[in-house]
Amino acid sequence: MPQGAPRAGGQQGLMAGRHYYSEHAAGLKRELGRALPRDEILRLHAKSPARHLLVAARQFVMLGLATWGLVRFEHPALWVPLALVQGWTVFNFTVLLHEVVHHAVFASPRPRAERLLGLLYAMPSGLSATQFTRWHLDHHAELGSSDHDPKRHHLSPKINARWLKLLYMTPALFPIYFRAARRETATYPPALQRTIRWERLASIGAHLAVLGGVWWAFGGAAALRAYIVPVFFVFPVAFTINRLGQHYAIDPDDPAQWSTLVRAHWFWNFWYLNSNLHLEHHYFPGVPFYRLPALQRALGPFFEAHGIQSRTYGRLLYGWFVENRAPHTHWV
Repeated sequence: MPQGAPRAGGQQGLMAGRHYYSEHAAGLKRELGRALPRDEILRLHAKSPARHLLVAARQFVMLGLATWGLVRFEHPALWVPLALVQGWTVFNFTVLLHEVVHHAVFASPRPRAERLLGLLYAMPSGLSATQFTRWHLDHHAELGSSDHDPKRHHLSPKINARWLKLLYMTPALFPIYFRAARRETATYPPALQRTIRWERLASIGAHLAVLGGVWWAFGGAAALRAYIVPVFFVFPVAFTINRLGQHYAIDPDDPAQWSTLVRAHWFWNFWYLNSNLHLEHHYFPGVPFYRLPALQRALGPFFEAHGIQSRTYGRLLYGWFVENRAPHTHWV
């Protein structure tokens, strides 16, 4: 790779040759560095705070308008589509939080602004920003390991059964996720655990306040439409479909295919803020989400040379539920 260019797969001091991914993907990193010209790599890593914040503002507007509509309208033809928008928008705040984790918002270090944005983006989905950060960076560092990647070790289904997979698309996702997070958090230093505990309590308190406020001001039916259905019934569907396109259909023997290549599509790019382009993100974690479609196009020859097959969400859902494919395996 040309001197001075961002390293493929590099991640803020976590991948310095002592983690599973860096130990197994050194050749992949060098090949990715040769696959794209230096100028293109630098261009793809260019960050635009204004562009990020405009998207964030749009998401807050969507959240506000959907909430207003869900409170205002009682006919299912109106409030059901709005509930889908609301639930998916809540999920997409985790995508914005993910950008903060990878320092993909500002062109230069802005720790206080990043901390504020992280707390803000974590709130709609009830997460601890600190826990999400540690969990996610460990996931990058230990990608490919069945034991040390916390997302794979704690969150992936351990029984390849359709009934268990379906539970992830229901309110059962929340105890499943928070049980996984609690187990991993127990391995952290005490000071970090305390920070996570306080952030989680604050997030839960904010959610209870919102639910109670809507219920008190507009009644139980409005609270059902504006909070319970989007958060507990739509969010898990958005979460599960997105996760299907991350690391379930892979080639365990090829580090270049330890993530799933999902075919870009304007609808899913908008619906998921480009987080559907997850393989590209693991190749170059510092590329902002709004440049991932361009990165996928630029890597087309690399994918073709490696025989990496792109998949649609429809095909992934069919493989997951109908064919009952196991996670983190080679789906033919």
